[in-house]
Amino acid sequence: MLRREFLSVRNRLTQDDVDATGRALAERALELAELAHARTVAAYVSVGSEPGTSALLDALRARGVRVLLPALLPDNDLDWGEYAGPGSLAQVQHGGKMALFEPSGTRLGPDAVTAADVVLLPGLAVDARGMRLGRGGGSYDRALARLERAGAHPRLVVLLYDTEVVAHVPAEAHDKPVHAVVTPSGVRRFPSA
Repeated sequence: MLRREFLSVRNRLTQDDVDATGRALAERALELAELAHARTVAAYVSVGSEPGTSALLDALRARGVRVLLPALLPDNDLDWGEYAGPGSLAQVQHGGKMALFEPSGTRLGPDAVTAADVVLLPGLAVDARGMRLGRGGGSYDRALARLERAGAHPRLVVLLYDTEVVAHVPAEAHDKPVHAVVTPSGVRRFPSA
């Protein structure tokens, strides 16, 4: 129910809204100290009415950052590939789900995410504790669990619209708080992460 409400608000946005938000998000995110010092960033390609990530991906790459992007596996886990610019993406239709833009080059395996200094996460909302509400597919929960098992501790940052920073979202025992949220108007950090 809560996911549907956030998606409903997003679905009313125009492409101009999404594009403007993406540019503002890139500006705010690039101010993060974590990204200024990152050598490898695991990110994602936004789709539909998600806050746009293309400007941020290109800016990171221009800085010489190695950018890893996910490729959805049949079991909803994530494989990873390197971003080499917009021409390195392929649109992939996953059954009845939405089409995703994924890296078209060599797959690096699900464990590649453990090399990331920062993981940029999609979401629908984040609350005052830093708990992220995802779409419910569990793909990023698996990636975050993989990081924990590997003893990797990248900074976790979720990219959202301003209205998606809320007082409370439901959380389960396996959910981990993020370190920060970036919205078009700024950055909020969560000390409990």
